[in-house]
Amino acid sequence: MALTKHDIVDQIQNQLGIPRNVSADVTETLLEIIKATLASGEDVLVSGFGKFCVKDKQERKGRNPATGEDMMLKPRQVVTFKCSGLLRNKVNGK
Repeated sequence: MALTKHDIVDQIQNQLGIPRNVSADVTETLLEIIKATLASGEDVLVSGFGKFCVKDKQERKGRNPATGEDMMLKPRQVVTFKCSGLLRNKVNGK
């Protein structure tokens, strides 16, 4: 099961002992800061967690899955994530 925004708000509320509406505002503000930073083309580095990067994808050949027709896909930007060594070790039980 995935950790949802609702779960994050609940955990912040419980661990910090703050009202739910404050916890929700903190969570929303943090996510908006991350989204705005990535939208401006900057990377987001969270020490001990990882780095969100904006990468440029070039134009490339693709295929319409419904018709099988070849087509050119437009250049675009994507967000990638590279986890820190600390997070990788924790996930792997080290």
